[in-house]
Amino acid sequence: MTDIMTGNQQLVKQINKKLVLESVIKQEPISRADISQKVGLNKGTVSSLVGELIEEQFIYESGPGKSSGGRRPVMLLYNQNAGYAIGIDLGVNYILGLLTDLKGNKIVEINKKITVHHYEDVLLILQKMIEDLIESAPMGRYGIVGIGIGVPGLVTNSNKILVAPNLGWKDIELQKIIEDAFNIPVFIENEANAGAYGERIYGAGKDYNNIMYVSAGIGIGIGSILDGKLFTGMNGFSGEMGHMVIQVGGKDCSCGSSGCWELYASERALLDEALKAKLPQVTKETLSIELLLNLAENGNEDVITIFNTIGMYLGVGISNIINSFNPELIIIGNRLAMAKKWIEKPIKKYVNVHAMGYHQEGLSIQFSQLYNDAAALGVAALSIENFIKIKVQ
Repeated sequence: MTDIMTGNQQLVKQINKKLVLESVIKQEPISRADISQKVGLNKGTVSSLVGELIEEQFIYESGPGKSSGGRRPVMLLYNQNAGYAIGIDLGVNYILGLLTDLKGNKIVEINKKITVHHYEDVLLILQKMIEDLIESAPMGRYGIVGIGIGVPGLVTNSNKILVAPNLGWKDIELQKIIEDAFNIPVFIENEANAGAYGERIYGAGKDYNNIMYVSAGIGIGIGSILDGKLFTGMNGFSGEMGHMVIQVGGKDCSCGSSGCWELYASERALLDEALKAKLPQVTKETLSIELLLNLAENGNEDVITIFNTIGMYLGVGISNIINSFNPELIIIGNRLAMAKKWIEKPIKKYVNVHAMGYHQEGLSIQFSQLYNDAAALGVAALSIENFIKIKVQ
């Protein structure tokens, strides 16, 4: 019985300590008295927990704040430099690596274009990037607290990559390999889920609880925030809506099906259509979304028409998502978000006509605030949250 009581007391203390830390993180600068009032704990308990958090270097005192009639209170701040996290967005034609502090602020960014897909070749590039990010980290009590990697494919709840069709990967134990190499906790997540979480914590989704994030890159993935929480499905496989069929008997897809949404509305679809158009400025060697954006900006009507068509096809899938999930917010992210100027209008035009009217009431369609950083920041945030969960006890 004594052991049970002790265990319960420890759990309650852990919960309360986390509440105190979250109050400082979200509302800094804040006094002990204000924390006591906001979380409903007595001042003695708050003072004790604050003392532990200061000793552990999660928070620190910043000096006196404004007085409300008595002695000026000592204000508390979150020590966001107590540790650092690494977030990696492992794309089909790029790898983006970020080093962040514990509040998700970017410290270092490394972005590499890649032309190889073979697992061993990509792994070498990935490991070198992680090494460089670790070496660039400032001093902090806890060092690198975690490494998060967003991958365009099916990732199980146990962090195994089952398949990444656009990379040609199957049954990859990337988590174990990276953890063994660096002795740091590693999390693998689907990149669309990571992007959704990044926008929920740091970007366009901060004020929403029901969000569908459309990651429109070489392929298309969907990240879902339902009732404020990341939804990954029974086995972690939710969000593969890039492979919903929108054209019966359509183009063959690497997933084994045909007529999939991402064959008509992704960055790859954009590049394919640009090559088919046989534009004088566009060759296989020069082709990129950046080139097409530049041509559109300079008034090339053929390229603008291609962007408009991609936007319309994005609207097709987004309408289906709206009718299925009735979200508060749709966020369009990843590399196609750079084409907002030319794809936003056709997306909204299609949605306005084809999504059910009731579902559009109160709905907002926005573009990513984090741009290409969403997935990397999302997996970094997941790593930070896991670290705090373990350490704040």
